[in-house]
Amino acid sequence: MVLNLDTNFRPYTNEKEIEFQAFTFSGGEPHIKIDADFDISQPVTVTHRINSFNDLGLLLLAVDALRRMNVKSISAYIPYFPGARQDRVMIAGEPLSVKVYAEIINSLKLDKVTVFDPHSEVTPALLNNVAVLHNYDFIEKVLKQIGKNVKLISPDGGALKKVYKLSEYLGGIDVVECSKSRDVKTGKLSGFKVYDDNLNGIDCLIVDDICDGGLTFIGIAEELKKKNAGKLYLAISHGIFNKGFEELNKHFTKIFTTNSVKDFENVEVVLIKI
Repeated sequence: MVLNLDTNFRPYTNEKEIEFQAFTFSGGEPHIKIDADFDISQPVTVTHRINSFNDLGLLLLAVDALRRMNVKSISAYIPYFPGARQDRVMIAGEPLSVKVYAEIINSLKLDKVTVFDPHSEVTPALLNNVAVLHNYDFIEKVLKQIGKNVKLISPDGGALKKVYKLSEYLGGIDVVECSKSRDVKTGKLSGFKVYDDNLNGIDCLIVDDICDGGLTFIGIAEELKKKNAGKLYLAISHGIFNKGFEELNKHFTKIFTTNSVKDFENVEVVLIKI
């Protein structure tokens, strides 16, 4: 059985859904009332796209309500794990955000916590009873549309290990390494590099877990074109795209993402199903 706290996100296609009502009090607190018309002896998975502390709060309240209904087996599916990018302290005065979120989720003592394409190995290392869904199925669906005669582009060192594992899974698609420099105090990006002298007109697929503003991918795209790349494609597991798509569309033939964070109309969205 499944409790989809975001009713637009339904990853478990073959499970009976539990009905509920959720609202926010005038003081700003989330609240939930779960309908009791279900078999509490059955395991329940709570799903949610957590984009705010109120979203996290609703998940916590839902688990508490289920426990008070004597549901014995409770799991969670959190596709985009909050704070995953804040997996190290760069300068004094910053929190280790991913650890804060992980400790809150761990306090629920869930039977399983499923996450999709975590930013780094830190998230699964911090979570108890974690199950990781890789981006393999997502990228396979992308390749069915654009063809397999492409090079996989790792946009920076942080993505490199995952892109090589993806390549191995896909049967050895060529990987091109790229890099960039970031000012840890300002976040400004510079020094984009592509470590291939000539791409010989071959199409390129940049693969990464998160796109926020998109400046990394624009910078890499410009360098790929200088190295004689063919068509450029972008596949992002967790699309935020806070600056929209106008600039990105100037560089990429097509952009792919999933519905792990929110829903889109401007890009090809691959639904994450289990």
